[in-house]
Amino acid sequence: MYFPMFFDPTMLILIPGILLTMYAQRQVKSNFARYLKVPTMKGHTGIEVARSLLDRNDLSHVRIENAKGELGDHYDPRTETLRLSQQVGRGSSIASVSVAAHEVGHAIQHGLGYKPLSFRNLILPAAKFGSSAAWIFLIVGLLIPSMGELMTVGIYLFAVAVLFQVITLPVEFNASNRAMNLLQADGYLIAEEEKGAKAVLNAAALTYVAAMATAVLQLLRMIMIARRRR
Repeated sequence: MYFPMFFDPTMLILIPGILLTMYAQRQVKSNFARYLKVPTMKGHTGIEVARSLLDRNDLSHVRIENAKGELGDHYDPRTETLRLSQQVGRGSSIASVSVAAHEVGHAIQHGLGYKPLSFRNLILPAAKFGSSAAWIFLIVGLLIPSMGELMTVGIYLFAVAVLFQVITLPVEFNASNRAMNLLQADGYLIAEEEKGAKAVLNAAALTYVAAMATAVLQLLRMIMIARRRR
């Protein structure tokens, strides 16, 4: 039996991913908000920590700019620019220095030619296209039987987006590990503050786990839909 897309029972397969995403987002917001209120003993701001860590790792050429919005912190490998939100850049909390160090971790990955990051950047354009175009191919293949092969094209396109999410996990976990090592080695955190830093970084990593799980479930759903129509 065929069901319209918006009543499609295969949507039930996405429920675990949706629940995990909601939990991950809640963890990020709660942990970030909690440790944003806890100042570090050393009192360094996120910008100060980021600049010092970059310089110590031969990345003096990497610029630091303001990021737009809350939690918009990121490293841009195209322009070799590290962008920090106001809360992170100007804050001297455990959350601020942890996030700043995490983004420095990405800059170090880029500088060292970390292979998972290089591969992720390589497939990024294809992943973006696959994520947005996959459903178009699938729906056209569903509606026009003579063009059923387009469903397979759509599945392969979305598989590239899933691959991007999978390769993102080691990239993010590695950046967080680098962040903790840098903060500990350079003495930006005392021992009592490390637990809070790990809580912030682990919560952020969970969002990527949730994104990957959701993408994999969505791909399985697309395969189920395509098989049902054949």
